[in-house]
Amino acid sequence: MTSSSTPPASSSPSSSASGAGRAPVRRLVARGREEIHRVASPLELFFDLCFVVAVAQAGVQLVHSVAEAHAAEGIVNYAMVFFAIWWAWMNFTWFASAYDNDDVPYRLVTLVQIAGVLVLAAGVTRAFEDHDWLLVVLGYIIMRLAMTAQWLRAARTATGAERVTALRYAGGVALCQIGWLGLLVLPELARPWLFLVMAIAELSVPVYAERGFQTSWHPHHIAERYGLFTIIVLGETILAATVAVKSAVDENDALGELLPIAVGGLLIVFSAWWVYFTVPIHGHLRSNKESFLWGYGHYLIFASAAAIGAGLEVAVEETVHKAHISTLAASAAVTLPTALYLLSVWALHARHYKVGTAQQTVLPLAALAVVMCTFLGHWAVLAAGLVTTVTVAAGVILTTRGHLTHHDHKAHATHTANDSHGSRDSHGS
Repeated sequence: MTSSSTPPASSSPSSSASGAGRAPVRRLVARGREEIHRVASPLELFFDLCFVVAVAQAGVQLVHSVAEAHAAEGIVNYAMVFFAIWWAWMNFTWFASAYDNDDVPYRLVTLVQIAGVLVLAAGVTRAFEDHDWLLVVLGYIIMRLAMTAQWLRAARTATGAERVTALRYAGGVALCQIGWLGLLVLPELARPWLFLVMAIAELSVPVYAERGFQTSWHPHHIAERYGLFTIIVLGETILAATVAVKSAVDENDALGELLPIAVGGLLIVFSAWWVYFTVPIHGHLRSNKESFLWGYGHYLIFASAAAIGAGLEVAVEETVHKAHISTLAASAAVTLPTALYLLSVWALHARHYKVGTAQQTVLPLAALAVVMCTFLGHWAVLAAGLVTTVTVAAGVILTTRGHLTHHDHKAHATHTANDSHGSRDSHGS
């Protein structure tokens, strides 16, 4: 899946961020992969903030489903809604990394995509409670047709293999929307199976489209965009948990019972941020094979990060006796997504930079320990928070020792070389 014809770095005005005095409508051409000082634009940051509205709505409904003892149904609906949000966000992010020219048409089409996700967010409650997917599907179609328009515009100015790739993207994205209409007509039991088929179809579009030509996405820019969205999702998790604790304290005066959850939840989120940003990942994103796996895998990172916030809300509701589930189930609502997050970050980030068995096993063992915390009753969340904190500390200590050992070996080698050189000099004098 690597490219033999990746576009070279571009230094033309049309391939850099917009500036004063530039034409409002410009050719949509590929930006250079080696472009320096490439950072997220204000429009991309606004895009992320609007998308997290839909993430928050999905989290709220997941809380209600789990708290009402409908966890299986809630998780399935959450997975489907979150996929729609994540996939639309991801497609825009990679397209923008390669083609963002920030002119008026580009901005307008992007704003249409934002409108689409807000329509989707408005339909999340009806999808969960009434199994009515009309607004969710409508919002998704709005986002995806806008994405199709972007690819058609790119194809208009592209030539050769690049134009073929752009047209493949446009056609693939448009065709997939026909399949998603099945959510409106199929029986409820058949919808998860349709989702599975359509998710595979959606994931296959980039793999097919970029056969023979790799779009000029920017590794550092992509890594930054994913990192920023991770931060926003973790921020939404903190907000949801804080509001839940505040409401419970105001209504039930249960600060003592809620304090372990509040402290444990905060430690989990702090640790989640730490382990994600321990090492820069852009150096690993060299080809489509590596980048597709990394980008697709973030579905688990984003979904589990958001689910941690939902789980903390469930734990709060169970503590004040508002949830119709056991303490064990409420604890699992926090520990399981936390464990999934740790494993996902290890698989996508940490394992590429960890050296030795000790460093490689820290996060997997931590995930197992977090799962075991589930059985500690009302202390489960606090225990999970302490485990993740110890995990961060262990990682820092092992990394520091690794650096010191490497430095010592390097110094020893230099000293030995100098001694050898001095010995030769003395014999020759």
